[in-house]
Amino acid sequence: MEKIGEDALVVFSGGQDSTTCLFWALARFRKVMAVTFDYGQRHKAEIDCARRIAADLGVEHQVLDMALLNQLAPNSLTRMDIPVDEAIPDGKSTPNSYVEGRNMLFLTFAAIVAKTHGIRHIVTGVCETDFSGYPDCRDVFVKSLNVTLNLAMDYQFVLHTPLMWLDKAQTWGLADSLGRLDYVRRRTLTCYNGIPGDGCGHCPACTLRRQGLNNYLASRKSC
Repeated sequence: MEKIGEDALVVFSGGQDSTTCLFWALARFRKVMAVTFDYGQRHKAEIDCARRIAADLGVEHQVLDMALLNQLAPNSLTRMDIPVDEAIPDGKSTPNSYVEGRNMLFLTFAAIVAKTHGIRHIVTGVCETDFSGYPDCRDVFVKSLNVTLNLAMDYQFVLHTPLMWLDKAQTWGLADSLGRLDYVRRRTLTCYNGIPGDGCGHCPACTLRRQGLNNYLASRKSC
């Protein structure tokens, strides 16, 4: 695959989706940076996981302090005394793991970092196909924010969402096509309870991840 002669910035949590996006970006862009946000999240171990992966891959990595978001948006991912809903989100209601304004703030601050480094391309792992009731994961939101960022900073950003129309099985398939399925499975942290790899097995993030992997492996066997 011929690389684009430009650099990219990946919004990177150290989880399955963002790590797959990181590999996707590394395969396409000349140079890749990663930015992670510390907002006092329940699964704070993901920050250390992101650091380890970035160091392992030789990717320049920056962690930004977003503690104010923790103060403004109390929910099960920012408060230890609020249990995470274990039911799989139905997409019709907003689960208590939704952090108000998170992706809007993350992408805005990522754009600021990107512009200071002369980077136009920003990659994020948001996905509408496996929609969990998070309004800031929708394609219409990303496209709208892309226009807003361009106008606000007078800069031609391009927000890339390689997972937008993929379900979890197809996301595993993308990692596999990049030759990184085992790496993503064993080195990433998706679990809301902070357990790496296959995780706790019962939080919504782990359930979706496991179902997607099982579906992908089953489809690969049937081919």
